[in-house]
Amino acid sequence: MIADAPSALTGLKPLSRLDHPREMIRQFTPNWFAATMGTGILALALPQVPGIGPALKPIGEVLWFFNIALFILFAGLYGARWAMFGHEARRIFGHNTVSMFIGTIPMGLATIINGCLAFGIARFGNGIVPVAHVLWWIDVAMSLACGVLIPYLMFTRHEHSLDGMTAVWLLPVVAAEVAGASGGLLAPHLTDPHAQIVTLATSYVLWAYSVPVAFGILAILILRMALHKLPHESMAASSWLALGPIGTGALGMLVLGADAPAILAAHGLVGVGTVAQGIGVVAGLCLWGFGLWWLALATLITIRYWRAGVPFNLGWWGYTFPLGVYTVATFRLGTTLNLGFFGIVGTVLTIALAAMWLLVGAKTLAGAWRGNLFVSPCIATPN
Repeated sequence: MIADAPSALTGLKPLSRLDHPREMIRQFTPNWFAATMGTGILALALPQVPGIGPALKPIGEVLWFFNIALFILFAGLYGARWAMFGHEARRIFGHNTVSMFIGTIPMGLATIINGCLAFGIARFGNGIVPVAHVLWWIDVAMSLACGVLIPYLMFTRHEHSLDGMTAVWLLPVVAAEVAGASGGLLAPHLTDPHAQIVTLATSYVLWAYSVPVAFGILAILILRMALHKLPHESMAASSWLALGPIGTGALGMLVLGADAPAILAAHGLVGVGTVAQGIGVVAGLCLWGFGLWWLALATLITIRYWRAGVPFNLGWWGYTFPLGVYTVATFRLGTTLNLGFFGIVGTVLTIALAAMWLLVGAKTLAGAWRGNLFVSPCIATPN
């Protein structure tokens, strides 16, 4: 019993699994930003629960502030890695998997921008809208860069195979449509009509920049799973990532379609705005139906993985954001079509999202305290 005491004390010591505390910086990767995506989308979903949304809004606001702190912390750690260990940090661009997670940075930022509208206006006034607008353009630039540069590296530098493919291929591509959906939420809050139509038009371009490519990847992913079955258990959560572009695509069409009539009418395009609104509703509903199929499939796959036992890793955050954005799209359909069914489904999905966030958050906190989650595969396998 006395012999067990040192190991017990070691378990209470922070970063006990690391050789030195600076390894936390040296081993920090963009995978951590997936936690800001999951936290941010839960914050945005809670106020939309029918009936009890107003009561849940303060919780969502607290999560939004917490998410800002997380994003600043992660940005500081990752920036420090580039400053202190730049020769190793740049290896990420040659790593087949870790490089994909660069897309989580702009997507995490997008949830903070949306929170500026959902919580910041009521808390700080309309003065926060220009701040959100500037941050949105930064997010757009990062999303456009991720969406083309990472695939370029895939085509020219990385070594990939069909049997080794997973849904993480979607991460750099989907960032643009997330920015597009955020633009749809932002546009109505802008006071300048020119800024409104520029934001609206840019958001549609972002949607088109991302969604067709993402659906092409989804088609290959279905083929890969049919031919080579499920990925390794370390990628268990990746089955949910496919729900992300579907849910975000639906949400983007819905919010942009809702913006279009008023914004385009102010520029003499009344008919175009009406058509865009109709397309938004129909496209959103159809994409939601596709997402329902993938939701059911991902649930079955997850049950299979969990029965066999799946070790925890940061990839588990993949269970949260895709489910969350599909949940928000579900709520949006309910308010757009005035159908209570979507509100009920959205509420059930929100409960599942909150439960998963608590589970993954607790495991992440424990792993971060011990230090075993700070692992950079691109150092272990140099290019």
